[in-house]
Amino acid sequence: MTTTYRRLAALALASVALGPLAVPVAYADDPPPGAASSASPPPAIDANAPGLMLPDGATLAPAKVLDIKQIVEEEGGQQRRQDTNVDVTFALQAEVLFPKNSAKLGPAASARLAAIAAEINKLGSGRVRVFGFTDNLGTYEHGLKLSKQRAVAVQQVLARSLNPSTTFDIRGYSEDYPIADNGTEEGRKKNRRVEISFPRTSPVS
Repeated sequence: MTTTYRRLAALALASVALGPLAVPVAYADDPPPGAASSASPPPAIDANAPGLMLPDGATLAPAKVLDIKQIVEEEGGQQRRQDTNVDVTFALQAEVLFPKNSAKLGPAASARLAAIAAEINKLGSGRVRVFGFTDNLGTYEHGLKLSKQRAVAVQQVLARSLNPSTTFDIRGYSEDYPIADNGTEEGRKKNRRVEISFPRTSPVS
């Protein structure tokens, strides 16, 4: 993000205190489970700058830089990429990576995971989180086992292409943290997924 854009964003999102009234600031959603949340400090703002054109007696509340989120999803939702100022998250539907009720990677998994590994190397990230999720069919305990096994399988493939010093956080969450309605097959398909997330080394431009 350029300095000019960050400055304009901070100006647009700062609260303007007008006596007892204020324009509220919206905050980004909470990070996914286990994700670290840290943002760069907001740019300095000159409260006396003539371009602000504040009414007499008005003052600026402390500036905040919001975590801007960009989401790109493939048609059909097989792969979803979410970018913020803090990190990058790829969500891959289980059907893209594994046969039904299996933790053995299928033939289509290699190319997708290679592309994600290349992105991790490009950003120079040294820590990667791999989280597995299932739908609500079957027992919760079976879902825990399967989701963890799938996360481990993905981690093992990624590790072959990443710096040996890369550290991994691997978890299986079973049916916890659904992103869609488990009452429909379409929703369950979205919930059966593996998420790969890693921190950015530079802000979104």
